[in-house]
Amino acid sequence: MTWTVAGLERACLTALPAPRHGWDGPFVMKAFLGGTGRANSCCALDPSPDPLLADRVARIAARYHALGLPSRFRSTPLSPPGLEEALLALGHRADPDPTIVFAGAIGGVAADDPAVRDEAGPTAAWMGLVGTAEYQTSLRQAEKLRNPEFLAAPAAWLVLRDGGVDAACLFTVADGDHCGVFDLATRPDCRRRGLAARLIRAAAAWGRARGATTLYAQVAASNAASGAVQRGLGLAEAYRYRYFVLPPG
Repeated sequence: MTWTVAGLERACLTALPAPRHGWDGPFVMKAFLGGTGRANSCCALDPSPDPLLADRVARIAARYHALGLPSRFRSTPLSPPGLEEALLALGHRADPDPTIVFAGAIGGVAADDPAVRDEAGPTAAWMGLVGTAEYQTSLRQAEKLRNPEFLAAPAAWLVLRDGGVDAACLFTVADGDHCGVFDLATRPDCRRRGLAARLIRAAAAWGRARGATTLYAQVAASNAASGAVQRGLGLAEAYRYRYFVLPPG
């Protein structure tokens, strides 16, 4: 095993930055525009017991609400004991669809693809493709446009051209040993051609060239098709996390 939960969590924090962040004990709080979960949530990086947990959770929730945002926590294997119970006691609701974090050795996945290009930013071409994903919202897209302002690690906005059209895209970040893939989207009329796997392989080749040895991706547990792509590439489930959310007011 070349990865750890702590390493993957830290890599994701780097890959999806937010303009507002702060620490409260073992918890790191991030806030953006309220779009993506990762950039607008709080998580712990130390699973040790926290005797101040209840007060800490209430304080963090109040900070999110003061910003006009839902209080959103991610429950991961690094959460202190009792976190979910404390969140439920405050009125947070658990997202019924957890997220699977897949990980594996990058060397077995990487493959250059001459049909893939790096837009070097969230260009109109890249944004047009990512906008075809069903989960996209205006706030998510607004955050993606501003993402380059806050990134402190090498990144690429990849587009795969197939059949004479820009057919698929993803966003990838290389952070030391880790290369993450995000925002994988394929045009509806170009699906079921194996384009997602090709694009991930190209992202892995890009990351390997920058020193990464571990490739990782996040997939909703309900997204069986995307999970099958990850497994087909040799990635395995590393762990799962779940959001707990309490709207303001």
